[in-house]
Amino acid sequence: MTTKKEIIEWLRRDKVSLQPISFRFMEGSTPAIGNNSFDALVEASWQGGNARFIVKCKSLSTPKAFQDGSNLLKSCELPRGYLPMLIMPFLRQEQLLNLEQEGISGMDLCGNGIVIVPGRFAVFRGGEKNRFSSSAPIKNIYRKNSSMVSRVFFARSVYKMVQDIQSEINQRNLLVSHREKKPMSLSTVSKALKTLEQDLIISRNDTIRLLQADKLLDKLSENYCPPKTTGMIRLKIPEESGSIREMILKLSEELNLPLVATGISSVGQYAVMQRGDLLSVYCPRLELFVEKLNGSRTDRFPNLEIIETGDGTIYFDTRQTNNFRWSSPIQTYLELMVGDKRDQEIAGQVKSIILNGLIRHKEKN
Repeated sequence: MTTKKEIIEWLRRDKVSLQPISFRFMEGSTPAIGNNSFDALVEASWQGGNARFIVKCKSLSTPKAFQDGSNLLKSCELPRGYLPMLIMPFLRQEQLLNLEQEGISGMDLCGNGIVIVPGRFAVFRGGEKNRFSSSAPIKNIYRKNSSMVSRVFFARSVYKMVQDIQSEINQRNLLVSHREKKPMSLSTVSKALKTLEQDLIISRNDTIRLLQADKLLDKLSENYCPPKTTGMIRLKIPEESGSIREMILKLSEELNLPLVATGISSVGQYAVMQRGDLLSVYCPRLELFVEKLNGSRTDRFPNLEIIETGDGTIYFDTRQTNNFRWSSPIQTYLELMVGDKRDQEIAGQVKSIILNGLIRHKEKN
């Protein structure tokens, strides 16, 4: 992780460049403006012309760090004769364009940047790859177990405290209530929230609030990994056995074992889509169900598929109809998005239901 002190040292040793402009680090104390502190003063020169900049450095290349830095430079009344400049480990193309629009200069440590001196010169360079991808050394919070911190904001979009989020997650996880998994820790929740805040998806002021539901859905979809499975069986249950759903629900209750329809089998709960007769369900302990089922194993026209998985996200925020549990709208959406073109079109219907549900929740509150 690159520190602010290291970025300043790069400036001092002339390691930050943007050809054809040359830069000179200006020794001396950097003025504070009101309650805001700045990090360096530099002079840029090109073809006999020069300009001085007051610099704000950010050690993380996150959307929040960029927004905080650019907002500060945009809102402060700078010392006479100085122009604003933001320096970060990496600046994306859209961030450079944003700086250009705001009239703020910016550079990174990878060779990208924009320098604007009104009426004299301007240089724009982009396209260099990020050499500091580890500048935010936090695991991917949008997949697997930690993704439940993100998903919980679609159940409730506003929380008072981190502890409220932790409690909500553990209450909605069937594997926790059935003692198959340990509850999620407060530290895991806190780390995930920090990343969500850095990505400008939530805000943390008096409350912890979802800001960009669309962006969060995109992040979950981009990073989705299908659950790790440890077994699967397909069965043909005789018609005289009655309703398959009622039969496996009864077994689930007898064994005190969670059972959830897959996202694909749950589509009908949220969107209009014709599916075949196959009911596909997730279960954490396959062998217990197999022993009790009256059916024959077959891959030819089965009507029941049982998939064994201990992935907590599968059993999170399930929805009940007549006591039978269906995958959450989020899980259903994610499974559809990794499907074919038709599945992805249906995912659009589910996405609308998810976002409209949040809007209705806000209106009530």
